[in-house]
Amino acid sequence: MSETHYAICRFCHAFCGIKVDVEDGRIAKVLGDKENPMYHGYSCIKGRQLPSQHYIPDRMIRSAKRQDSGDYAPIDNQLAMDEIAEKLQKIIDQHGPRSVAVYTGTFSFMYPASGAAATSFMRAVGSPMQFSSGTIDQPGKQVAMALHGRWNAGAPPFSEANVWMLVGANPIVSKWGGIPPFNPAKRLHDIRKRGAKLIVIDPRRTECADRAEIFLQCKPGEDPTILAGIARVIIDEALFDKAFLDENVEGLEVLRQTVDKFTPEYVEKRAGVPAGQLIEAARLFATNPGGSATAGTGVNMAPRGTLTEYMVLVLNTLCGRWLREDAQVPNPLVLMPEFKGKAQAEPKPPAWGYGEKLRVRNLTNNAAGLSTAALADEILLDGDGQVKALICVGGNPVAAWPDQLKTLEAMKKLELCVVLDIKMTATAKLADYVMAQRLSLEQPGITSPPESLLYFGACNGYPEPYAQYHPAIVEPPKGSNLMEEWEFFYGVAQRLGMALKVNGEFLDMEEKPSTDELFEIMVKGSRIPLSEVKKYPHGHIFTDPSNLVQPKDEGHTEMLDIGNSFMMEELDDVISEPLIKGGGYREGEEFTHRLVSRRMHEVYNSSGRDIPALVHNGLYNPAYMNPADLEALDLAPGDMVRISSDHASILGIVEEAPEVLEGVISMAHAFGDAPEHDAEIRFIGSNTGRLTNVERDFDPHIGMPRMSAIPVNVKAVAEPGAE
Repeated sequence: MSETHYAICRFCHAFCGIKVDVEDGRIAKVLGDKENPMYHGYSCIKGRQLPSQHYIPDRMIRSAKRQDSGDYAPIDNQLAMDEIAEKLQKIIDQHGPRSVAVYTGTFSFMYPASGAAATSFMRAVGSPMQFSSGTIDQPGKQVAMALHGRWNAGAPPFSEANVWMLVGANPIVSKWGGIPPFNPAKRLHDIRKRGAKLIVIDPRRTECADRAEIFLQCKPGEDPTILAGIARVIIDEALFDKAFLDENVEGLEVLRQTVDKFTPEYVEKRAGVPAGQLIEAARLFATNPGGSATAGTGVNMAPRGTLTEYMVLVLNTLCGRWLREDAQVPNPLVLMPEFKGKAQAEPKPPAWGYGEKLRVRNLTNNAAGLSTAALADEILLDGDGQVKALICVGGNPVAAWPDQLKTLEAMKKLELCVVLDIKMTATAKLADYVMAQRLSLEQPGITSPPESLLYFGACNGYPEPYAQYHPAIVEPPKGSNLMEEWEFFYGVAQRLGMALKVNGEFLDMEEKPSTDELFEIMVKGSRIPLSEVKKYPHGHIFTDPSNLVQPKDEGHTEMLDIGNSFMMEELDDVISEPLIKGGGYREGEEFTHRLVSRRMHEVYNSSGRDIPALVHNGLYNPAYMNPADLEALDLAPGDMVRISSDHASILGIVEEAPEVLEGVISMAHAFGDAPEHDAEIRFIGSNTGRLTNVERDFDPHIGMPRMSAIPVNVKAVAEPGAE
């Protein structure tokens, strides 16, 4: 029997609307849904491989428990939760609630009930130790917003832009960093067709850079230098929005004095960007009446990621790129309470220094959450408060966390490690229990996660009030005992005698709610009821033309801050650094290259590399280098090399990439496995996180280590086993 359904693709965070053909209870084909009002039939190569993702040969269809031998044996879910609850209770009784930690990885984002249940569970346990992937690749966004302040009404939509600046972002591939991730190539084409201009700052000529009017190809790690130089030109030439600044902004004079030394000539010497190009980019950005600057995850992972994000906000504020009174609110929200914007700055929350104080590096909670880079140390460091149990959801710490070697040591030291995943990842292979999970089309879905991204800054989240729901499309495979992630937290809490509270409402802990019932609780108070959203199988845009930006409150005095003292001090630190040739940052560092992170069309981080249709060309995370660098090192494409930082080394396979700046190596994040699997890198790829030292070169306020723009040396080596 053949059926057609409409659903949400959850291979990545873009949540594309899809058409799903089902034959005899199995997913047969997935295409973009042409009747979807937001995506208009768009889907990417990854989403079209959802059938393969659901039916990959190595998918776990039954939960498993580690045996004394180290092998894994299937286990009934109910028995597994019995045992896990018993072990957790013993750990809590002996070491206290703080000994239990949860890590929610990138894939937990696509399953909103998972995050809600995990948070509720940790509150019930009484542990503050909840960590997320957001503090690995983009903490600077939220921390910078806390320092600068948030404009309540938000930014104008991308569709109305006359100019756009992408800083270390390539949304055509990553679906993140500025262009709305809903058919980003078309959205960029549309605004350029009507005359909008694009500026790209990147060490690699990306797909977006190919479409840019101005491409500033720069030395990695120098984004704050470039942005400070652009700010200097805008201030010197009085290209800023004086009326907006006079009424809503503080810190202009402090900023003026701080960026004064970042002359175009200095920027050219340090970052490799021609002075004339820098001036041209500053003028183009400032003199066009609409559009924003936005940054990607790569610059957040590079040194001074918070400063980069702060300077992005500074440029937008200097040019008054925020919605004003009587402008149309682009997205008054759907599955969240109605948003009514005001033309004013919000009170600034603390950026750091509150909540839980970690036991290492003097770190505290911050606007992005507890630093995941500190979690391995929290496991390894003996004493009161030591983390003894870890529940990992939708993530793979061995592949994703910084300092892979320390991460491996930490995983092996845990008294209890539980992994919720669809296969035996590098982390799952170290777990005591691996709970097999349902995939996206085996459970209901809603679009609340992308909607919530509206609060991350310009052009994150839906540009219009769009929402979609879909029921489960297919049943899990026969003979499986798969569960939804939230069901695990519910089941363990139930056994511990704890009540879960979601959106202010306690769940019934006697009779388990359905996923739909949980969704109803999660979206309680939303502008549009979930029952109404369900009426539109293709999704729907719930417009409200009457929702306009409201005027500033009478007597409102809160200001946006473009001269924050912490950020200005950091800019002073930048200007005090010596000009270094090569890959290092300090005098005496003899490194030839800087290794930067990148995204690939075919995978989401590294997820998808086990799907034949996505890896037919060999998706093994090459070390992309400029042809001139290969020639200088006497290397040929396909050669094996050792890439060494001041902390560790990895093997890599070089490939020729003219689009990469000389002196740069471009590789993807979150590939590879433990060192004993390095011989397999031609299939599994290399783990760049191994090169990162979490105890050096980290942001002292939020703990973010240097995970991109890493100084390295490159040396040809023989194949593993032949050295």
